[in-house]
Amino acid sequence: MEFLSRQVARKPRVGRNQQLDAEELAPSRTQPQSSGKVPPHAQVARNAASAHFHAEDGENHSFTIDESMAELRELTGSAGATVLGDFVQRRQRPEPATLIGSGKLEELKGAVASAAPDLVIFDHDLTPSQQRNLERELQVRVVDRTQLILDIFARHARTREGQLQVELAQLEYLLPRLAGRGVEMSQLGGGIGTRGPGETQLETDRRKIFRRIRHVKDQLENVRRIRGQQRSRRQSAPVAAVALVGYTNAGKSTLFNALTNAGVLESAQMFATLDPTLRSVTLPSKRQVLLSDTVGFIRNLPHTLVSAFRATLEEVQRASLLLHVADVTSPTAAEQEKQVEDVLRELESQDKPRLYVMNKVDLLPQPKRESLIDTGSVIHVSAAKGIGLDHLLEQIDARITEDPLQHVHLRVPQAEGKALATLDAQARVYSRDYHDGCVDLDVQAPESVLRRMKPFIVG
Repeated sequence: MEFLSRQVARKPRVGRNQQLDAEELAPSRTQPQSSGKVPPHAQVARNAASAHFHAEDGENHSFTIDESMAELRELTGSAGATVLGDFVQRRQRPEPATLIGSGKLEELKGAVASAAPDLVIFDHDLTPSQQRNLERELQVRVVDRTQLILDIFARHARTREGQLQVELAQLEYLLPRLAGRGVEMSQLGGGIGTRGPGETQLETDRRKIFRRIRHVKDQLENVRRIRGQQRSRRQSAPVAAVALVGYTNAGKSTLFNALTNAGVLESAQMFATLDPTLRSVTLPSKRQVLLSDTVGFIRNLPHTLVSAFRATLEEVQRASLLLHVADVTSPTAAEQEKQVEDVLRELESQDKPRLYVMNKVDLLPQPKRESLIDTGSVIHVSAAKGIGLDHLLEQIDARITEDPLQHVHLRVPQAEGKALATLDAQARVYSRDYHDGCVDLDVQAPESVLRRMKPFIVG
């Protein structure tokens, strides 16, 4: 087993833009890269230091150390911090007390003392004792990957449901870390890892924590119940549900807005979308589908988040078709696809029909774009530029089985204006002839529309 630890970034203080010297960062540049799974690392952020730590387990993973660190930098930026530097360490086994070895810990202490950061972020889960030991040695707040992601979720949650889900995940994460942390856990702080439930939820009295967890779970259960009732009403009508899934920052919200004009927040930051949004989309056949935008996935997505956001992710479980959105420009697209599939398996949705939507083709060089070929299951689009969206809608239309289409001939009296208007709005009309006070129509229409037109069907 091999472990790497990295120190990353910090946000400069007001009125000053400190950076770690090149000599301080030199150790990370001399470490050989691993071809296996990226080790956990630490990152200095927002006047803080951060580190990455990685364990090699013999499996073949696509994320290199640099790619993993780049993702950690993106996460750190989404949390409102600036990365200052990083450290990488290779070890046969992790240090039980501090995760990283004593020598690398001394190097990290020196960099922290020099840069005076507010925070050190480890791209690895830390045990409560490791976190306490590292904070004692470094004399600065230490945050692991899960806590960083929870902080980003807390920043972006807008609805009451999203805030409850984040709070539940934070409480369950913090509960085992209360032991031995009296004074600093009794107050609400500022910065990464401190946004969230607040003072009353972080007191050392475990009974209060458990009571709060039960209360939040009860409220979320009410959300699930109401959402289930709404879904039952929707399912009484033959309207298919289509869910957007994909790695975080793949462009799902941009695609959602391009198809629905919903005005959902579009951001280059990770996890900009937490709260589910549903909108109706009209397909080329005039059928309606409900499109839902969901939270993005990420490698090593904390299980507490999957559990807490189950109410949101139920839209994925109930969907008739999944649109797996991927960033075609990402060098780790294959690994990101694997991570999304892992989460779908956890949601028991791995067997659902899906279309792979390769987004951001407008960012590719022209020769590369021209070489791309759509297939029955892979569509290339640019949500930002509107490229390929018509073809995408046609492919969605071809895969929807709810409210099947039929091709029929109708003879509708001209006095039946309401029926004619319904056909114009909800059916494809291929031909129209007028004679003897009637309109002969050759149409393709959903079954639900033709049931209302039954008196007018010819033959």
